[in-house]
Parts: sequence; C-alpha cells; structure tokens
Amino acid sequence: MNSGELTTMKTKSFLETESDAKAETTGAPQRPSALEQAGGTKGIVYSALPALAFVVANNFGGIGVAIIASLAVAVAIGLVRLLRKESMQPAIGGVFGVVVAAGIVWFTGSAKDYFLIGIWASLAGAVLFLGSVLVRWPLAGVLWNTATGKGNVWREDKRSRLYFDIATLVLAVVFGARFAVQQYFYVTDQVGSLGAAKIAMGFPLLAVALLVVAWAARSSNKRLAAVGLLPAKRG
Repeated sequence: MNSGELTTMKTKSFLETESDAKAETTGAPQRPSALEQAGGTKGIVYSALPALAFVVANNFGGIGVAIIASLAVAVAIGLVRLLRKESMQPAIGGVFGVVVAAGIVWFTGSAKDYFLIGIWASLAGAVLFLGSVLVRWPLAGVLWNTATGKGNVWREDKRSRLYFDIATLVLAVVFGARFAVQQYFYVTDQVGSLGAAKIAMGFPLLAVALLVVAWAARSSNKRLAAVGLLPAKRG
C-alpha cells in the first residue's frame, strides 16, 4: 500500500467518524411540522386556488365552467408539484377533494354544494374534539403524544390533561366556527361568501389553534419532567 492510498483511507476514516459523531449529536430527524405536511406556505396557497377558481368561474360562466375551472386548477397544481419534484401528497389529496366536490355539484346542480363536504366535516370535527374532552381523552393530547412516542403518560397528571383540554377545546371552537359561518352562507345561497369563508377560515385559523396545541405540549412536557413522569432533558 502506497502513501497516497494510506492517506485516502485515513481521510475516509476521519470523515466517517465525524459523520457518526454529528449524527449522535443531532439525533434522529425531526418530524415534519403541520405546515410542512401541508406542503409549506405554497401548499396553503395552492389549497385555496381551486375554490377561488370555482367561485370566480361560477360568477362568469355558470356551474359547468366552474367545475372545469376548479378541476383544471387542481390538476395544474399537481403537475407543477410533480415538475418541481415537490411532495405530491397534498396535491393528490387536493385533486381528490375537488373531484368529489365537483361530482356533488354536477349531481345536485347547485353551486353551493361544492362546499357541502367541508361544512359537514367541520361539524364532525367540532363534535369529535368536544366529545373527546367530555370523555376525558382530549384528542389534541392523544394525537400529539402518540405522534411523539410518549404514549399515555400525560394522562397521569391532572394539569397536563388540563393543558390538552384547553387545546382541544380551541380546536373544537375553530371547527365549530367554520361550520356556523359557512352553514349560514350555505343556507342563504351566498356562494361567493362561502368561498371567501372557506379560504379565510382554512389553514390560517387552524394555525392559531395549532399554536395552542404546541403550547399545551410544551407546558405538559415541562410539567411531566417536574413531577418525574418524563426525563428532565425531554421537557
């Protein structure tokens, strides 16, 4: 073995050691945030475009044009994501949702029914979150602690349950408000206002609730660490 090969082997060994040390320091990759799972800021904008296209096209060309416009926008967003090699999960979900909504409109012949699934999904969400608090299993705590691998240790502490009760109730209010406002516009046949409410009360309003969930999780971790139910370094 010549000196050049020996130097190369030593360099490679050094880099591998440094890589291992860095991996141990940084730990496992962090889970994607709710915003990242939604496709980032662009994903939030993209999610609003099909509904906006539907409302605008319906005003100018009627239901048939509106259906075609919303489907075309949803497919175009998917193609853009594909070409940019971005996550396709939000795009696929968006296309599926638009197809179902457009199918309902085509069947009923009423433009306002484009928003029907979202309206009743909001009611279901409000009932589910509120019900989980009433049965003492606040859903914000269940979902968060399951996702982070902490299990049900948080339920052993009354104050931690209270934190997640608050976060879950905020989510219930968000979904309940969505239902109340959009149902009013639905009953009064205000399609344009329905579209505006869907966009304004979509992720922006949910983001506020998610901040409360993050507060609850952080407060719970500190509390559990303080009473010895979690290691202090995880608080």
